Amino acid sequence: MIVSCQGLELSDALLKVSKAISSKITNPILEGIKIIAEEDTLILSATDTELSIEKKIKANVKSEGETVVPGRFITEFVKKLTNSIIELEVNDKNQLAIRYDDSESIIQCYNPVEYPGFKKIDTSEYFGISKKDFKACVSKTIFAVALDDSRPILKGVLFDISNGEVNVVALDGYRLARVKKRVNSNITKSIVVPSRSLTELSKLIDDSDDIINIYVDKYSIMVDLGDTKVTSRLIEGDYINYKQIIPANYESFITVNKENFEEALERATLLSKTSSNNYVKFDIKENNILLTSNSELGNLKENIPVTLNGKDIVISFNPRYFLESLKSIGNDFVKLCFINPSTPCVVVPTEEDEFLYLILPVRVIG
Repeated sequence: MIVSCQGLELSDALLKVSKAISSKITNPILEGIKIIAEEDTLILSATDTELSIEKKIKANVKSEGETVVPGRFITEFVKKLTNSIIELEVNDKNQLAIRYDDSESIIQCYNPVEYPGFKKIDTSEYFGISKKDFKACVSKTIFAVALDDSRPILKGVLFDISNGEVNVVALDGYRLARVKKRVNSNITKSIVVPSRSLTELSKLIDDSDDIINIYVDKYSIMVDLGDTKVTSRLIEGDYINYKQIIPANYESFITVNKENFEEALERATLLSKTSSNNYVKFDIKENNILLTSNSELGNLKENIPVTLNGKDIVISFNPRYFLESLKSIGNDFVKLCFINPSTPCVVVPTEEDEFLYLILPVRVIG
């Protein structure tokens, strides 16, 4: 293999595909990035067997071939050569010579035969969604996925597709995030995508109205972005029936300025972090929320004006769960819906019903 290309394009491609290299390596070859030179194209790919990213760039291919290079090393190395023309040549000892300016470096490569192939999936079933909407679905739910391994299905995000609509859901047993978007699709399907795959995919797309097609088969999804292709395995198993968790009726509703509420909660959180009782009490009555937080350092009381419809209520929450949901909301006002002090609070926008956050209360003894 002998090939030359622009350092900036090669560096950008390496940075993109290296996101599929896991920090937990069980097989040394998975630390590598596969490079294939064919016709006038350089194809770079990386995988951890869950997430795979492939990127194509234009190149001057003098001799076709392939190899697998140490991924993190070459990514960092080429990042320093973005202003150079780089030539790559693999010799009969499977060593890669990297030539740039008047210099040369040689690194030992892995055997490409041992590298996992880029999984091909059936493209007959798919749904189309704008890049902007997809990024919103990820950013408004991803924080609510479970982090521990006790229930692997909850480490992913559910895409529940039917009737030209997708409900995107994440939950961890303490809160639930749901976003609803229109999609171009005639399929009915529920899939659970690992949160890491969604995070990396979201970084690779812009915030435009362009439509991307997400192809779905029994075990994987694939997104073709033109020169970049992303494949992720799906998490197998039955997701929790999220529709049964969301209450149908409420006893009390309040409307509150999101920014004022968020800032007050942030102050209350600073104090609650220093206490073993990590909660903030909401005392809602007469168009006012009194937020109370106590710790060994002292106590805090914050009054926030609201519009109350329904019964007064006193209820306590872990403030972090509220803050993470509020930070993902772009609206000026939000509506909080309550039944009683022992049932979840639901946070929704004041106008459309695109998103919904459900947060379990903290049971306070004494």
